[in-house]
Amino acid sequence: MRELEDSVAERLGVRNVVAVSSCTTGLMLSVAGLAQFGEINGPVIMPSFTFSAGPHAVAWSNLGVRFVECDPLSFQIDLAHTSMHLEGAGAIMATHIFGAPCRPEQVEAMGKSAGIPVLFDAAHGFGALRNGRPLGGFGEVEVFSMTPTKPLVAGEGGLVCTDRDDLAEYLRLAREYGNPGNYNTRFIGLNGRLSEMHAAIALASISHIDEHLETRRRLAGRYADGILAIPGVRTQAVDSEDLSTYKDFTIAIDAGDFGVSRDQLVTALSAEGIDTRNYFDPPVHRQDSHALRSPSDLPVTDAVSKTVVSLPLYPALTDDVVDQIVEIIASVGQSAESLL
Repeated sequence: MRELEDSVAERLGVRNVVAVSSCTTGLMLSVAGLAQFGEINGPVIMPSFTFSAGPHAVAWSNLGVRFVECDPLSFQIDLAHTSMHLEGAGAIMATHIFGAPCRPEQVEAMGKSAGIPVLFDAAHGFGALRNGRPLGGFGEVEVFSMTPTKPLVAGEGGLVCTDRDDLAEYLRLAREYGNPGNYNTRFIGLNGRLSEMHAAIALASISHIDEHLETRRRLAGRYADGILAIPGVRTQAVDSEDLSTYKDFTIAIDAGDFGVSRDQLVTALSAEGIDTRNYFDPPVHRQDSHALRSPSDLPVTDAVSKTVVSLPLYPALTDDVVDQIVEIIASVGQSAESLL
């Protein structure tokens, strides 16, 4: 485990990496630590267009969630909308959606101006670059996932990256029940360790990560070349200076121009044996777990969640299969009238 932590710290240029049992555990412990330090004293701002792990992590610390809109083109946290909700907030937790950087330095600056900490759910982002800089060193913490669909794979597991030694010390104790080694626990922790077996898998995965990221980016480019020629279909907007991991290759469907809805396209793809995911539908503010806790009016997020679909993308995917998927999508649009 320590070998993995040291390897990742060197690769990303961060002072501390703490390996944990999952990204969710890492987010939970990071929020709990900052709250225990007295640095989070109010609801945490975050996009609703994200996976539920981040909001759940905040709720486990008995903190409120303040959901904000996503950008309709990049699907990232909408910073203009965020700026309108800073008063009384305790922190910002932004997500690097689908592995594309969410302009983290701008989120950092917003947090600094408001005097609140910034955390990043980087579950999708191991290997992404923001203007040449690896994700991992932004904010108080960035937390990566190592589940099977992620760029770096351990089977299960997470990595918390921070340049703060005090927070890293807290996290190392917190993943061991708060036990410094003498069984006199200093605070309430949990069993959040990454197993040695999963660490070994991650070390094997990291030796191939650059090759796999290059393949993902090449396949995403091939998808985009075909998709962008289809009326009513667009891809996630990624800043030109950034490199996404393309944990997911996600498109948005304009039913008026394409001819059928996202759901109808998904049905047609499924009939051809093509598995897709409607990330993130429903958005978290519409899920039963948060609809009453954090009621929100987010029309952009609602609209985006009903139009996006993630297509198959993994290192073993072939060019021929990508081309076939693009051809099927194009044919669905062209034959829209017969599907209605």
